[in-house]
Amino acid sequence: MSRTRTSMLAALALVAGASGTALAIPSAGAAVTATPCTVDYKVQSHWDTGFTAAVTITNNAAAKSSWSVKWSYAGNQQITNGWSAKISQSGTAVTAANESYNGALATGGSVSFGFNASYSGTNAIPATFTLDGVTCNVDGGSGGGDGGGGDNGGGNGSRVENPYVGAKAYVNPEWSAKAAAEPGGSRIAGQPTAVWLDRIAAINGVSGGMGLRAHLDEALKQKGSGELVVQLVIYDLPGRDCSALASNGELGPNDLDKYKSQYIDPIASILSEAKYAGLRIATVIEPDSLPNLVTNAGGTNTSTDACVTMKSNGNYEKGVSYALDKLGAVPNVYNYIDAAHHGWLGWDSNLGPAAQQFVKVATTNGASVDDVAGFIVNTANYSPVKEPYLKVTDSVNGQTVRQSKWLDWNQYADEQSYAQALRDKLVAAGFKSGIGMLIDTSRNGWGGSARPAGPGAQTSVDGYVDSSRIDRRIHAGNWCNQSGAGIGERPTAAPAAGIDAYVWVKPPGESDGSSSAVSNDEGKGFDRMCDPTYGGNARNGNNPTGALSNSPLAGHWFSAQFQQLMQNAYPPLS
Repeated sequence: MSRTRTSMLAALALVAGASGTALAIPSAGAAVTATPCTVDYKVQSHWDTGFTAAVTITNNAAAKSSWSVKWSYAGNQQITNGWSAKISQSGTAVTAANESYNGALATGGSVSFGFNASYSGTNAIPATFTLDGVTCNVDGGSGGGDGGGGDNGGGNGSRVENPYVGAKAYVNPEWSAKAAAEPGGSRIAGQPTAVWLDRIAAINGVSGGMGLRAHLDEALKQKGSGELVVQLVIYDLPGRDCSALASNGELGPNDLDKYKSQYIDPIASILSEAKYAGLRIATVIEPDSLPNLVTNAGGTNTSTDACVTMKSNGNYEKGVSYALDKLGAVPNVYNYIDAAHHGWLGWDSNLGPAAQQFVKVATTNGASVDDVAGFIVNTANYSPVKEPYLKVTDSVNGQTVRQSKWLDWNQYADEQSYAQALRDKLVAAGFKSGIGMLIDTSRNGWGGSARPAGPGAQTSVDGYVDSSRIDRRIHAGNWCNQSGAGIGERPTAAPAAGIDAYVWVKPPGESDGSSSAVSNDEGKGFDRMCDPTYGGNARNGNNPTGALSNSPLAGHWFSAQFQQLMQNAYPPLS
């Protein structure tokens, strides 16, 4: 299912009033072809002092390699931030120009962008729009009205460009109760976190806990009359997580049919129930699976036999394609494919093959790029959104910092630069230009007393990098219950160009894996990367793990870690 809004036959479709009534001007479809461009301006949500709007422009003239849209407001509307376009405002006049990744606009092609704005009084929709100086909708006259509210795609068969904009996000009552029970935990217990469907039994609920329907029913209560995003982690592939024993799953390498019929099909069936059509459902598709095929499935010193098996039998690819296809058929589901993190795929030698791997699974075995809303980086990991005092373009005594032991020639030092660059590669490789990126910020804050206050001294490349970076891990390949980590940016919609949201996919306080072997019926093994006494392996440069001691099984509550995350939160908790 495509995320792009279905174009209306009218030259200018305006959503006006809280009722969501669509006003079409002109009414005759023939007028559209006579105009060089058409505009769809929607007020998606509004509140007392502001609103969120989405603009889709369709080019009916010659193809363009860049574009600029202009309009003027009749009132005091002031745009505060935007996405998918470079938006500026002078007085009442607004200009929105293309970003580097969406400048191409074919004949008949459309491009969308959005923004938040403040206003008081009335919020009249602009009467005239131009594309590169040419007036759009010239045969239709002007539109007006109070852009007080609008249709935002909840169950009407069309998806919005960014499901997080203008919407609340679901607060999982089970996680919230655990957080609130911790001293000081009430400061974050109201934050939205993802629900992990990490085994077949989780669909109906484990040990008396909430199942998928219970979460969706609660989400309907939290939604009220507004919009709400529910975040689900789809995580039960055959031979799951072939390079990390701590997060192995219940299905064997050849259990693809069971994955389809007993896991994906029941989830898709529940999500497609009519009562849930008004929810926006963001799915995180199979963390770590496809990245493992890129780097750990043969030909490198990080390869594992399990990953070689999963590449040769094709069941990761077939499973992810099946999930995209079946879940993507539900109109209000937004699939985000896991794309690891910069410390895994940030080298050109990995990033290009990763993009091709993602395209392959999105275009085979029944899947389509229309099934992909975007990608997520840093899932359950610790890499910062931004390294404020370190850039890969820095040099010390004429030597690039990329040669430092920490960066190890990586092209990126943080997640946001990686996510934005990966997005460009994905669009170039064939994904829709409207795809967005998510960044898991639940545990990548790196505050506390160890956080640098500024750039380090330029004595040596390694000295400068190690004293400048806020990421205090021993090695960027360390992933299990990291000592010194903190809560990161709070969940935020559209924080930067190409980024749909900062999200908390890994619920803070849930362990990454046990620090010693623990017998269990969940299929989870003991991974030495969770053992603080282990000296490491090729995937972390044979360094100590930096893991906390006395940790429980993956997904189980780890109070000591939760307390540390709050203590080292950045921005700090209040």
